[in-house]
Amino acid sequence: MSLLRRLVLALAFAVSGLLPVAAMPMLLVDRDTLQVLYAEDAGQPWHPASLTKLMTAYVAFEEIAKGTITLDTPVTLSKAAFNLAPAKSGLPVGGTVTMKDALYILIVKSANDIAMAIAETIAGDEPRFVAKMNDVAQRMGLTATNFANSHGLHNPAQFTTARDMAIIALYIEQSFPQYMPMFSTGAVRLGKTRLESQNGLLKGFAGAIGMKTGYICASGLNLVGSVDRNGKRLLAVVLGGSSGRERNERAAELLLKGLSGSAQATGQSVLNLANAVGRPPVDMRANICGKDASAYVKAQEAAFPMGLKGQPSYLTDQIALREYTAVDLGRIRTGIPIPRPRPAHTPVFAVEPALADASLNANLRPTLGTMGGSSVPFPRPRPAFMQ
Repeated sequence: MSLLRRLVLALAFAVSGLLPVAAMPMLLVDRDTLQVLYAEDAGQPWHPASLTKLMTAYVAFEEIAKGTITLDTPVTLSKAAFNLAPAKSGLPVGGTVTMKDALYILIVKSANDIAMAIAETIAGDEPRFVAKMNDVAQRMGLTATNFANSHGLHNPAQFTTARDMAIIALYIEQSFPQYMPMFSTGAVRLGKTRLESQNGLLKGFAGAIGMKTGYICASGLNLVGSVDRNGKRLLAVVLGGSSGRERNERAAELLLKGLSGSAQATGQSVLNLANAVGRPPVDMRANICGKDASAYVKAQEAAFPMGLKGQPSYLTDQIALREYTAVDLGRIRTGIPIPRPRPAHTPVFAVEPALADASLNANLRPTLGTMGGSSVPFPRPRPAFMQ
């Protein structure tokens, strides 16, 4: 953290009578080279909230690759899933959508009921699905991440870091690029309901292609955001925002620094960033939802006013949200195939043929190599283009 920012924060919190819990973890990565362009407390354990659903989606993508499920597999809402706290899909108990539609709702709306329904569909129950999540986390080398549920509602045993979340996002893009249009979609229509993303980058930052937001009282407001612009491919992670405004503006600020060149490669790969293993995750509940929350938010606004009324903003582009239409199949009997062929999927974005034709198979399971050895780390940096 710069000296100027420390002084501004100290003054703001002195005026409010509060002390900051911790600096907000932030991370900026070049997705082509995996080089870290900026890192601040990127290894500090934090509660992921709905960023959890990045791993939920990854496990689903892996199961599709293995052939245990398909995009047409019915996903039915159980009573346990229906009873979860918001955000929700709006489906009733017994309501059914295809796995493809469920994944769109999971990613765009961040619906907790759909997360559990996906988990139950794939593994039979959520605990067995969570075991799959933690198996993937171990294979990815996420040394400060543990999952306790599929949706991200608060559990003290569920934690991660900005570094680990960046690696999950990199794995999704590298292993399963055909699903990236899900993350760049800004709204899903389900019947008469329009479910909209909370990712402010998608409608205010040119080149944004996803990926996921999250919020619970214990975490504050989190964001993993990817941008492709002017030949640069960047990934930003911001954890612990006091508001959606702060979370989105801070992510945009990081990305603009990377795009302008003011944030340059540090010489360190994101795979080599250290996690504070064993350190407890920061608990933001007192400052986000407690009796001092209003004062805390005002102090944060004083320290970082971008995007407030009458203040400049980094999110000035006017982008129409891309929409996807999901189909409520109603209550269906299990074991009966859906009586209609699914239309061929047309990618939302133009995709290079090599990526569009990428085959799915069990060999895509992550196996991060040891750094410095002869094996190639995975995710791999993209090769330099040779003319």
